[in-house]
Amino acid sequence: MTATVPATDTDDVSGVRPAGPSDPGAVPPHALRRVIETALEEDAPWGDVTSETLIPVEARATATLTAREPGVLSGGEVFAAVMHAVDPAVRTELHLSDGRTFAAGQVLATVEGPARSVLRAERVGLNLVQRMSGIATVTARYVAAVAGTATRVTDTRKTTPGLRALERYAVRCGGGHNHRNSLSDAVLAKDNHLAVLLAGGTSIGDAVRDARGRLGHTVHLEVEVDRLDQVEPVVSAGVDTIMLDNFTPEQLVDGVRLVAGRALVEASGGVSLETVGAIARTGVDVVSVGALTHSARALDLGLDVDVTAALAGDGARVTGG
Repeated sequence: MTATVPATDTDDVSGVRPAGPSDPGAVPPHALRRVIETALEEDAPWGDVTSETLIPVEARATATLTAREPGVLSGGEVFAAVMHAVDPAVRTELHLSDGRTFAAGQVLATVEGPARSVLRAERVGLNLVQRMSGIATVTARYVAAVAGTATRVTDTRKTTPGLRALERYAVRCGGGHNHRNSLSDAVLAKDNHLAVLLAGGTSIGDAVRDARGRLGHTVHLEVEVDRLDQVEPVVSAGVDTIMLDNFTPEQLVDGVRLVAGRALVEASGGVSLETVGAIARTGVDVVSVGALTHSARALDLGLDVDVTAALAGDGARVTGG
């Protein structure tokens, strides 16, 4: 496999600039390997009966990954990795790097190799790059909507089971940031945690102080509140971040004023493209948006395959599904 991204002095492609961070990092290799292995086993547990029946073993294919609509690319290397996992003889050349914008009709990658292998890898590769690019594209719109503010747009744990590492990477490709990765990463006391504590007679302030005293100094502590009168007890108890849930913009302004720089302020709940700009202008530090991952539409990308049978010399054009 080759996964080559043309380089220029400005890393500019067809006049477009990066939508997000200059370097969104990478998908952890162990997570990527697990996703690809699971997806390929699911899609072809005993091989590709159609291709093995209809396509000559000698046939080779050249395919182009083409955008049917504009967007932000995420998952180009993932697409290439799927091709390689099916058959190391398949070569993938990437024409655009992740985090870059593209136009409808633009060729994003070229694939060449044994036709059976390309066809077997096609759907899994497309599913992942379409899903990831959809997330990156939506994220870029949210990031653009808060331009001119210091507010970060972050994802949440509302991700597709098994795909969190890929979807969080896609958020970064769109210019967004990641919230905690898992329940193991930080303390985040939400409404249901607090309901259990309050039912047992423990106040929010006492619960936060107790948690702060028992946690290591490197563990981040965040607490969600849904009323302004909860802000002072939580902040004065020593939280690192306070989450203001389902507050109106006016209430967020009051909340930011009450916190007065003693903790990071996160806004959540009811966030949409129509409201995120106004929320950011209240002065909050972070806006967390579950819709980045749980509601993103897969972007329309297609793989057009030209198959030439080595023995017969016949050509056929196949668009997969």
